[in-house]
Order: sequence, then C-alpha cells, then structure tokens
Amino acid sequence: MRSFMLSTAAAWSLTATLGFMAGCHGDATHGGPQGQWHAAASTVAGHARLEVVHEFNDGPMPTGVTVSRDNRIFVNFPRWEDKVRFTVAEVRGGKVVPYPDAATNAGDNPDTLFSVQSVVVDPRNHLWALDTGSLDMQPVKSLEWIKLVGIDLANNKVFKTIRFSEGVVTKNTYINDVRFDLRRGQDGMAFITDSSSAGDNGIIVVDLASGRSWRKLDKHPAVLADKTFGAVMEGEPLMQRKPGQPPKPATIGSDGIAISADGSRLFFCPLSSRALYSVSVDALADEKSTDEQVAATLKKETRQFASDGLESDAQGRIYLTDWEHNAIQVRTGENQFKTLATDPRMWWPDTMSLAADGHLYFTCNQLHRQAKFHNGRDRRQKPYYLFRIRTDGKPVSLTK
Repeated sequence: MRSFMLSTAAAWSLTATLGFMAGCHGDATHGGPQGQWHAAASTVAGHARLEVVHEFNDGPMPTGVTVSRDNRIFVNFPRWEDKVRFTVAEVRGGKVVPYPDAATNAGDNPDTLFSVQSVVVDPRNHLWALDTGSLDMQPVKSLEWIKLVGIDLANNKVFKTIRFSEGVVTKNTYINDVRFDLRRGQDGMAFITDSSSAGDNGIIVVDLASGRSWRKLDKHPAVLADKTFGAVMEGEPLMQRKPGQPPKPATIGSDGIAISADGSRLFFCPLSSRALYSVSVDALADEKSTDEQVAATLKKETRQFASDGLESDAQGRIYLTDWEHNAIQVRTGENQFKTLATDPRMWWPDTMSLAADGHLYFTCNQLHRQAKFHNGRDRRQKPYYLFRIRTDGKPVSLTK
C-alpha cells in the first residue's frame, strides 16, 4: 500500500477538514460550479492522511468499491468503453483478481456476471453485485441479464440470484447502486437506484427472501435528471460528444444512494443535478403504497455541487462525492455540508464505502474524460485511484 502526506501549501491540496469530528465550524467556500473551491481552515491540528490504497495502471476503469468487516476490498469494472476481462474483483496482495472466480465473470450468458456497476457488502457480510446486463449503458438484450447477485464471503460462492419482472425493470433500466435494511421482512430488503440515461428512472425495492421486487417513484421529478443542470469540467461543458453527432447533455437520473443511521430515510440524488433527496423507507417498503403516497414523504435539499456516490455512517452523517470539484463532502445536518477532502488526483470521485475501522474508501476514475464526451478521443490518463481517509464514523448496520 502506497500512501502520501500532502503539503498544505500546495494549490488544490488535500484539505481533510475533519473538524466535524472535533468542533470545526468552518464551511467550504464556493465560487460557482467550476469556480474557486477550498475548505476553511480546520480547527484540528494537522491534516488527515489521504492514502492511495491501489493504483489501477492497466485494465479498465473501476466504478464501485466495498469493504468487508474483515477488511477485504472488492471493486468492479462495468463494460463501458474498455475491454473488461472480469467485472468483479478483489484487491489482494497489491493485485486485482477476478472474484469469486473467472468463470463467474465470464459474461457469456445471463447466469454469469456481465457488467457490474456496483458491489456492496451488507451488514451480514455478504457481497452483492448489481449486474446491469448492459453494454456501455445501452438497452439490454433481454431482461434476464439484469440481476442482483449475492456472494457468501465465507465460502466465496454465489448463494442467490434475483431477477426482476417486466415493469419493475425495462430494457432501458440501468441499475446503479444499492443499500440494505436487513431488519425488514424475513430476510431484509434492498433499495436500488435506476439511473437510466433514457429517463426510465426510479427506486427499486427487493424483498431478499422471496426475490419479489417493486418499483417506486417511477419517472418522478425527484429521480430524473435536472434539465437545467450544466457542469463545466476542465474548462468545457460536460456534454456527450460523439463523432458526427451534435453534442447532447449528460442526463443521468437517480444514482447515489445511502440509508440513514436509523433506517428511516433513504437518501438519493440524480447524477445530473445539485439536489439531494430523501424519502421514507417505510413508504418504499410498503408494496401497496402508491407513488403519490411515497412522493408525499420526499424532502429536498440544495447544494452547490453534484454527486455520484453517497455513503452514510452510524453517527448520522451522509458522505457525498463531489465530481465537479475533485472533492468529498459531508452532510452534517439538513442543508449543511462541509468539505472532507479535495486533491488534484481526485478526478471524478465515484463510489464510497465506509469500513468497520472508520476508513472511508473511494474510487476516482476520470469518467468525464471518456471518449464519449470528447468526439471519440479518450482523454483518461492512468492510473485510476482507490483512496481512503480515516474518519471517526462507523458503518450503518441495520440487521436483526
């Protein structure tokens, strides 16, 4: 493991303002979506350490990361613009190896892993993989490719595969991220964001015992991309730019997701938006509740940054990636956000995972530099990074 202590004198240096853990009252300073961005001086002596856990110097770009209770680290690689040999992997001994094995990652039929967007270890120490079944976010060949796959970390075997019925998912569905409340029902429930760029957005709820699922907030404005949203990355508007086609806005709906410490609220955000929403988990978990009844429990908060991944801790905080400013933010209360870290290497912080020892892990993958945003020219520069920062947080554990 290679780690760095960053100089406070460097421009855009790491500023791990862990003052929220020790009475810091300084807020982040914003100069617009792509203006000056820095954290106020911390009241804590010194700075937290930003550690490089792994450098991805070859192979595809990672999106998700998750850490087990015994500190095993797992990542995933969706089939986007890169050649992908395996879509789920364990970072072990400085290497990235297919998990649970190469055969499970073959992607040659709907029963193997094809294109996993997110991996999450639940409070029972099971790893769950969200297989989009999609090649480069395009419509799936058939719905059976879209699945939630559970792997037992004790024996490294798949123990459950859950598929979704038509209506819960469509060929345009892009399942993105998942959180769990294992106290609900016989074996717990999962909550999944559908971030389809086609606008088929919503929240999918899964009863893990029966495999039954239902869809809530289908195409509600809260889960849709904000049509007025625009971001500037490295001096130019973030747009889909494909050779021979006019530029189009990036319109990604409900993406990041986190569950509150007490399990009462589910936080989520469209990627193409600066709004943060939360909704009653009770309402989502009631299969008979209407979308109107669920929507009545929505709360909206505004920010000056857009997020990809979200994470929560048992202390009641929500962590948010800030891909517009190479940063990680922390929600310390309603409409209250502070900068946890920023660094020039943190191009597009994607997904986070809070480990049992308090380390917050997150991937940075330069997503905005993909060829699809630059007329076919791939501007990504390896390595991609897996970082971690120590916090005083503990993972949310909603289990019987």
